[in-house]
Amino acid sequence: MGVVPELPVGSCSRAMPVIGMGTSVDPPISAEAKKSAFLEGIRNGYRHFDTAFIYASEQPLGEAIAEALQLGLIKSRDELFITSKLGSDFAERHLVVPAIKMSLQNLQLEYLDLFLIHWPLKLSPGVWEFPTPKEHILPIDMKSVWEGMEECQNLGLTKAIGVSNFSPKKLEEILSFAKIPPAVNQVEMNPFWQQKDLREFCKAKGIQITAYSPLGGVGTQWGDDRVMGCDVLKDIAKAKGKTTAQVSLRWLYEQGVSMVAKSFNKDRMKENLEIFDWSLTNEELNKIDQLPQRKRVLLAPLLGPHDLVLEIDAEI
Repeated sequence: MGVVPELPVGSCSRAMPVIGMGTSVDPPISAEAKKSAFLEGIRNGYRHFDTAFIYASEQPLGEAIAEALQLGLIKSRDELFITSKLGSDFAERHLVVPAIKMSLQNLQLEYLDLFLIHWPLKLSPGVWEFPTPKEHILPIDMKSVWEGMEECQNLGLTKAIGVSNFSPKKLEEILSFAKIPPAVNQVEMNPFWQQKDLREFCKAKGIQITAYSPLGGVGTQWGDDRVMGCDVLKDIAKAKGKTTAQVSLRWLYEQGVSMVAKSFNKDRMKENLEIFDWSLTNEELNKIDQLPQRKRVLLAPLLGPHDLVLEIDAEI
């Protein structure tokens, strides 16, 4: 496997490996199994890991990093790019710095490379249900929360700050008062949800897009098998001697975005990194561009398939 290309992250000096390893697992597995998978990821060449307090993956990832250093798989923590996220139940000004410090303690690290606001809303403390009950979804004071995020960067607790699941409208709100603009917006993106308008907006504002669920979130409560079951992608994959997953990931790479792909299968871990020494033709790109786009809103992964999704998404 060759070196994974990197993309700039805002104005900070740290670049992000274009493909990272996702760490959210549903259904849950043991902490030891997670640690083993993350260690295997490092062994196979992953240097970007995407975690969050709510994933319950910070601690096993921290243990895997410590063991990788001990084994000599990496020489320094600086070789890694670690992203974590502010949980929506911590989305208050006075809780932001304590939240990142808790994540750093779990990870056994002195700093993050990227810290994101996980969702553009606040939840009642300790509430993480799917779908989230309406009474537990609260308005967020974005200006004060973003001030807390900026403090995290100013204190050296993270190299860069950003957001996740934010629409252009919400990004405009932050940009109107931010002293440090968001470097990244992490959103669901794949050939069936191409996020064209959002990508154009973020490109104009200098915000890097990171795609999660690049294979459609198959196996999750909100995803489906449209990507992996797509005949167009299968035909392209067969013609090129690649997998359907590799075609989807390569398409994302050619859109100029970074991505986090989740697989704990050793063979698929390797396959997901083998997308940089070939390319899609203009004809193939055009076929993917014409795929029917999923009619789903940004907050569906959190809120579930009920009317509140449409109500809140219309507001953001």
